[in-house]
Amino acid sequence: QMQLVESGGGLVQAGGSLRLSCAASGRTFSLYTMGWFRQASGKEREFVTDIGWVPRTSYADSVKGRFTISRDNTKNTVYLQMNSLKPEDTGVYYCGAAFRGGPYSYWGQGTQVTVSA
Repeated sequence: QMQLVESGGGLVQAGGSLRLSCAASGRTFSLYTMGWFRQASGKEREFVTDIGWVPRTSYADSVKGRFTISRDNTKNTVYLQMNSLKPEDTGVYYCGAAFRGGPYSYWGQGTQVTVSA
């Protein structure tokens, strides 16, 4: 079992920055691919970025060059640094965990990010 708790969301003006954190329970955090997804009101949840249990990252085209994912396996935490935020980045951001790159099987409760124009 793994529990995920996101934090760091909030209201920011366009062009601003936020840093999200996702703290995970469990002793095998380093074996999980960790991902960030987001869901805007009235839309489906979409992939934002992930970081593998092996050294690799991937990003949605819409956030490349603006968002950076990182992880600290000593703290069981994954981070999402979001710069140059745009109103279209608004949504609930969810952290997910996938064991060794398999399907995402654990999710956090989400944290709201609102970017005003």
